[in-house]
Amino acid sequence: MSSASNSALDTAAVVVVGETTWTTAYADALRERSDATVHAVSTASAALDALRGSGVDCVVTDSGLPETTGVDLVRRIRDRTVALPVILGTAEGSEAIASEAIDAGVTDYVAVGDIEAAVSDSLRRTERAIREAQRSATRRERARQFDASFHDTRSATWVLDPDGRLTRVNRAAREMVDADVEVDVDAVVGDPFWTLPWWAETDRPREDIRRLVDVARDGEFGHAVVVRDAADERVLELSVRPVTDERDDLVSIVVDGVDITDRVALERELRRSERLHRVTLNNMTDTVLMTDEGGEYTYVCPNAHFIFGYTAEEIRELGTIEDLLGEGLFDRERLADEGVLKNIETTATDKAGREHTLLVNVREVSIEDGTLLYSCRDVTKRKQRERALATLQGTARDFLYAETHQEIAQHVVDDTPGVLGLDAGAVYLFDADDTRLRPAARSRAMRSAHGPLPAVHADGRDLTSHSFVEDEALFLADIHDADRLGNPATDLRSAAYIPLGNHGVFVAGSTAVGAFDEVTRELADLLAATAEAALDRVDRESQLREQDRELQRQNDRLSALNRINETIREIDHGIVQSETREEIDHTVCERLTADGRFRLAWIGARDDTGEAVTPRAWAGTDRGYLDTQSFPVAADGVEPAGRTAATRDVTHVPNVATDLRASPWRTDAISRDLLSALSVPLVYNDLSYGVLTVYAETPDAFDETVRTVLAELGETIAAAISASERKRALLTTSMTRVEYAVRDPSFVLARLAEVADCTLAYEGGVQQTETGNSVFLTVEDAPVDAVVDATDDLVAVEAVRRIRGGDTGGVLRLRLTEPFLAAELADHGAILRNATATSAGTELAIDVPGGVDHRHVTQFLRERFGDVDLASKQTREQASEHGFYASVLDRLTDRQLEVLETAYYSGFFESPRKATGETVANSLDISPQAFYQHIRTAQRKLFTALIDDHASVAAPHVDG
Repeated sequence: MSSASNSALDTAAVVVVGETTWTTAYADALRERSDATVHAVSTASAALDALRGSGVDCVVTDSGLPETTGVDLVRRIRDRTVALPVILGTAEGSEAIASEAIDAGVTDYVAVGDIEAAVSDSLRRTERAIREAQRSATRRERARQFDASFHDTRSATWVLDPDGRLTRVNRAAREMVDADVEVDVDAVVGDPFWTLPWWAETDRPREDIRRLVDVARDGEFGHAVVVRDAADERVLELSVRPVTDERDDLVSIVVDGVDITDRVALERELRRSERLHRVTLNNMTDTVLMTDEGGEYTYVCPNAHFIFGYTAEEIRELGTIEDLLGEGLFDRERLADEGVLKNIETTATDKAGREHTLLVNVREVSIEDGTLLYSCRDVTKRKQRERALATLQGTARDFLYAETHQEIAQHVVDDTPGVLGLDAGAVYLFDADDTRLRPAARSRAMRSAHGPLPAVHADGRDLTSHSFVEDEALFLADIHDADRLGNPATDLRSAAYIPLGNHGVFVAGSTAVGAFDEVTRELADLLAATAEAALDRVDRESQLREQDRELQRQNDRLSALNRINETIREIDHGIVQSETREEIDHTVCERLTADGRFRLAWIGARDDTGEAVTPRAWAGTDRGYLDTQSFPVAADGVEPAGRTAATRDVTHVPNVATDLRASPWRTDAISRDLLSALSVPLVYNDLSYGVLTVYAETPDAFDETVRTVLAELGETIAAAISASERKRALLTTSMTRVEYAVRDPSFVLARLAEVADCTLAYEGGVQQTETGNSVFLTVEDAPVDAVVDATDDLVAVEAVRRIRGGDTGGVLRLRLTEPFLAAELADHGAILRNATATSAGTELAIDVPGGVDHRHVTQFLRERFGDVDLASKQTREQASEHGFYASVLDRLTDRQLEVLETAYYSGFFESPRKATGETVANSLDISPQAFYQHIRTAQRKLFTALIDDHASVAAPHVDG
């Protein structure tokens, strides 16, 4: 509420356009500091829609709007109106924008810097713009009033300058002079008013007119009666008024002249006809009655029938004045003291039996036999309007507490008799789903006169639908004369159909013809407008409630997401600290059930047969559920863990009670309050490490967010288990050598061996760089150059380098476009020791450390190649070499390792040497000096690692 008084903002309606910080702050400040009606919209189209109604006093817009600009909005507003104030604000102000805004017709321009200062400045500018618009409207209204008065054909009007010289003359004055004097009126413009040809050529009238003009020049109003023509005694009544500017300086003089010749003649006649006639003429706008002290009529005005329906003679026959206006109308002693009593309210019944509300003035007179004069004014319509407005005010209060469209419709129907004086009323509400108008409320009188009210299709074919579709209020004196009457059997005659915006139609009627006069129409429109505003309010409040509910749902989802994310963070932290697979499993289950969100969590894996899932870790409130269940692996009809193990897809059971008899596990779960379940696969690098299954004690506990997070958790758990197994593999001395026969031509070595018709052998040596994987291959039974040429047809080979060899074989280095099998096996903790490929197939020898399940390797190979047979399996113990190997790799650079491996596979270190240093250097595109330097450096680092490790092992232990 504004603390300032008489603020233009308190009664203003302001449309605020934009979603920037300053427009939002401005709208909030406007609501806080004033009683203004604020319409906050985000787009230009919404702003233009808001202007379609009436009552908007100002538009405040940001320069940047969705799909358009504030300047373009100003232009579109100016296409509609030039009077509405428009204020443009921008945080990126420039002279170019200001100039463009001014050209578009903006009222004011605000450069937004500091938000608080900009808001205060904008409020001041808004109030100033509204006040200026109001003053302009007042000036325009006065100008229109003056033009209406100036062009009034009933009176002559002259406009003079401050010196009394003629500047303008209206048509009535022109006709007056043209009829009597042969003179060009335009030719006398600029002459003194008292010298013009309208006045008799005698000194007295001209002098009277001059004095009248002098009165106006002194800033006073004046009147004078002058004779235009002494021959026929034409008389004019002149009134003069000064016109001043804002500084109270005289700018013009307006003279109005009315030909009162007939009135003067009549007044002369009236003066000759007694004082009675003069009093009667002065009261002809109302009905005038005159009586003696006993109430007997001494005079009845001839126009008495307009109020009472009786002729003057019939009124006399009724009896005394008390029979007409009622007894005890006034206090005679008070009248004697005051001489006149005004605005005495009373009721009187006319000849047709209709009751009228009258305001009566009573005064003492002495005219012939009459002593009391009654002046009666009919205010029935005004009282009707007052009563209707009082009822409508109560209706508006009822609307404030209505919460549904149905309640509002019923209030409208219930209050129609009190507001309009009509018993038949109904409200149709629009159903957007099937585009029909359905009756929401109706009065008994409407049902009795019209019968049932069916739903109406919104196609404009009947009166109700036409009013709604065309947004047009229909007031029909007799609906039986209307082309769109849908029920010819109706007893309704007069009817009104008024649209309620987009909500529906208000119908009111009567069985009488012509029931809607001007007042009733006005009240019906007002009742409909009030109902429409109430319906709009209910819609807005409903939208706000739905927004609140959605916000609450979002908050609940966010809280749940925060909780699950916190749990996941705790699980991730626990996984990082876990050393073994068992620790990982137990950490996950315990953390998932720690806060009570989930009732039970367990991790299981397929048993040796692969036909069932066996639990290996669990936490929460089990209550024997895992002991009572078997978990067969199948794609359908089984417990979620078995289904996930079979499909490797997430299995979600939102409500265990659904289809209760279809699966026995559901009964056991419900008996232990496990009402919803989610099972996610633990898969990493296409290997399954089991399934994680979680249960909650409420249905629908696993929304989309929770399902996504737990599915990602499954991948994390699988990756952690894979990493732990690789770590254990590095630390174990137990190794299983597994040999496989692969008959899949998609393997890169098999494809190359088939194309080149040779035998290719891999015996270790994979280089992984940022550009790809390189692998060393030994070629047998074919020329090396033929194998090099064969690689041209293989997409998987990016580049090939000839290390050594000739017509019977040699060594090649291939750079591949995709990861080599050795790198993929390393991700699963296994080592590819060698691979031999011929056109008939490929044989693989893989070392699987004791901490890694060789079945995972077999599963991986079968998924990778399809046709794979396990040829042999042999377990052996070996000394751990990983520490020494890692020590050497840490000491060598990538280039030194590349040179060392190339020299090794080229046969440089064999005796006798199969390749010289120069040959190896050429294969590496380096000089022999660089080659020998790399070799000596690599050898030194190798011996250093060997001697350091030996010294640390051989050093004696000394107790402190």
